[in-house]
Amino acid sequence: MNAPIIDPLQGDFPEVIEEYLEHGVMKCIAFNRRGTLLAAGCADGSCIIWDFETRGIAKELHDKDCVAAITSVCWSKDGHCILVSAADKSLTLWDVVSGEKITRTTLQQTPLQARLHPGSAKSLCLACPLSSAPMIVDLNTGSTTVLPVSVSDTGAGLPPPSRNKFSDGSPPFTPTAACFNKYGDLVYVGNSKGEILIVDHKNKQVRAVVPISGGSVIKNIVFSRNGQYLLTNSNDRTIRIYENLLPLKDGLKVLDELSTSCDEVDEAEKLKAVGSKCLALFRDFQDSITKIHWKVPCFSGDGEWVVGGSASKGEHKIYIWDRAGHLVKILEGPKEALIDLAWHPVHPIVVSVSLTGLVYIWAKDYTENWSAFAPDFKELEENEEYIEREDEFDLMPETEKVKDTDVNEDDEVDIMTVENESVFSDSDMSQEELCFLPAVPCPDVPEQQDKCVGSTSKLTDSNHSGSPLSEEAGQNGQAMNHASSPVEEDTGGTRLKRKRKPSEKGMELQAEKVRKPLKTMKSSGKISKIKNKTVVEQDTDSYVFADDVTDEYH
Repeated sequence: MNAPIIDPLQGDFPEVIEEYLEHGVMKCIAFNRRGTLLAAGCADGSCIIWDFETRGIAKELHDKDCVAAITSVCWSKDGHCILVSAADKSLTLWDVVSGEKITRTTLQQTPLQARLHPGSAKSLCLACPLSSAPMIVDLNTGSTTVLPVSVSDTGAGLPPPSRNKFSDGSPPFTPTAACFNKYGDLVYVGNSKGEILIVDHKNKQVRAVVPISGGSVIKNIVFSRNGQYLLTNSNDRTIRIYENLLPLKDGLKVLDELSTSCDEVDEAEKLKAVGSKCLALFRDFQDSITKIHWKVPCFSGDGEWVVGGSASKGEHKIYIWDRAGHLVKILEGPKEALIDLAWHPVHPIVVSVSLTGLVYIWAKDYTENWSAFAPDFKELEENEEYIEREDEFDLMPETEKVKDTDVNEDDEVDIMTVENESVFSDSDMSQEELCFLPAVPCPDVPEQQDKCVGSTSKLTDSNHSGSPLSEEAGQNGQAMNHASSPVEEDTGGTRLKRKRKPSEKGMELQAEKVRKPLKTMKSSGKISKIKNKTVVEQDTDSYVFADDVTDEYH
């Protein structure tokens, strides 16, 4: 779709289901950084990579050691690797181009979500297990570093002791959410007490705490693409947007300065004072009528829209707000529960996954505005009489005379340099980013010739019974050629055409017609006499002899 002809007054958000993807039972999805490839984790342990431009499968990653359902998929920043977490407690890093496993690590708990480090360190990932604290996992060595999820009274940053423990001795936790910031030097952890913890993952130290009103369990936490806003989804059925007050780079240095300048004596109060200077509540979103829970919230690619998928069973609803807090659209899909969704990084497209395993693509219902081509272009509702100007057909009309521009035609034009897109202008990636996968042609399935031969013989036997009419009578405006076999194959080799056996009278009449050609007569539907033989004139200017028809019936 050409961007100039789109009406600028229309909202830049999806409206209708454009298409759906089907391959097995898909559970989770993720776009690569450019939005050209879509990865989907399936219930059988495989990972499908779709070419989003052609809607075709570009690669299928399948580990014979993994037959459990995939819980999350995550692309590396350059698009060459995919991190897959599965229900069998495994983390697998794949090479996208070769389709081979790079490394595989098994955790003690099932990872509900795993995210690669947003920088160049592909071996580090952040995993959120089912019933334990978030951890940093080194995929090369398999070592794990458990992150703190609360601040104790002593300020040690460790969780309080609990009587109920797992078999491995780790204390139980309500499932927590965590995410990296834009450059991966800090981890933002949402705990079950309704707090956002800003953690230095290298030193396992809580640097700031931001309490949330209500103190509900935080189920989801995610940054916008530009790193300026933070989104949280809590059990109180509210989505909250926080403005990030820290700089995108060197956030640790700013935290050190804030901690030094703070005069609070109590450690917990000091962390809250620092947190108030790190995050500021910007807006909260909720359905004030139905008070529904939210399954998966996220930002749009440019951060202008906030989208939340309903967690209600039996409905596929997606709510879209602008950052000002106004509800602009409710997308209603099929009667299937929604389990995951993602917004395209560049285009106004939302991709959602239903409980049945189908992936629905929501796109914009475009209304073209052709007046955007020129300011004097006018769209007409009905025809109008046009009166030409007096100088309209002059060689140089007065209205089109313009001054010559000072353009040096000898200057070289640079056609090799590619301008950076505004969405990716802050990228520090090299030109080795993977955007597309080479297409692998699939061989055609050969047709079974035995079935064709069998069907040919059956049709041949049925033709001897004497059909009164032929299916191809007079296709070319001439009499039929009866010299061919009763069964004749089409050029495609799949469709069979039937021909009836000519009668003796028909052969005689045809011979007389060759000796004395008939004059071509216009098709009028009338019956004429030709040598005491009745001929029915059809609309196709071909002749069917009535005697031949009666002979076939006899």
